[in-house]
Amino acid sequence: MRPVQSSSSAAAAGFTLVELMIVVAIVGILGAVALPAYKDYIRRGQLPEAMATMANGRILQEQYYQDNRTYGAGGSCGASLPASTTHFTYACSANGQTYTLTATGSSGAAVGHVYTLDQSNAQATTLFKGSAVTKACWLIKGDEC
Repeated sequence: MRPVQSSSSAAAAGFTLVELMIVVAIVGILGAVALPAYKDYIRRGQLPEAMATMANGRILQEQYYQDNRTYGAGGSCGASLPASTTHFTYACSANGQTYTLTATGSSGAAVGHVYTLDQSNAQATTLFKGSAVTKACWLIKGDEC
């Protein structure tokens, strides 16, 4: 005759409710920390698209100025910028000897960001993470230049 297994050895094969709740709490805490950090990482990866396009737009404007001795007339720029890229839309306004390039976040994590660049290469951030700011630089990570 075979001995009968005791009930204590059968209970040791699984997890208790307390152990399961501890694991759920740990996963929840890690998720609460990791998800915002990941979203910020994605946002910071999308912002350089605007900066590169506006830097290229500045070069185009300066080349146009060298040929025509004006940046444009009637409020529109002489050199053309793309109307949009993957995450930003662009606008350019000119008044003879001045111009302003503007990049506005239009999709993804870039929504809520507005950057400007003018003829003197003055960079500015007017909207950052959905909040109005007045910074004389292009903000990417923090709130200081």
